[in-house]
Amino acid sequence: MFTLQIEHRVHDFDAWKKAFDNNSPFYLGDCVRRYRIFRSLDNPNYVMIDLDFERSNDANAFVEAMQHLWERVEGKLIDRPQIRVVEALENKEYPVKQAA
Repeated sequence: MFTLQIEHRVHDFDAWKKAFDNNSPFYLGDCVRRYRIFRSLDNPNYVMIDLDFERSNDANAFVEAMQHLWERVEGKLIDRPQIRVVEALENKEYPVKQAA
């Protein structure tokens, strides 16, 4: 599994989320298996998104497509997106411990 990690500041989280929700079917397409959105606790206008892909070349192609979108909205909706593609090497979950 390959994950495209995106981080950027948004000018208005609610406006950004609405734009994400309205456009995600268009740009997430068939290659994205799952996504997660995170928001910083100390800065609610700092957003991190993880997009999961089966193949690294799909993630890299997605980056190229997104860069064209970011050029149109940078400075208006988002600031300075940072991106990286990472490969998941291990994933383990632990059961929640019950309070005594």
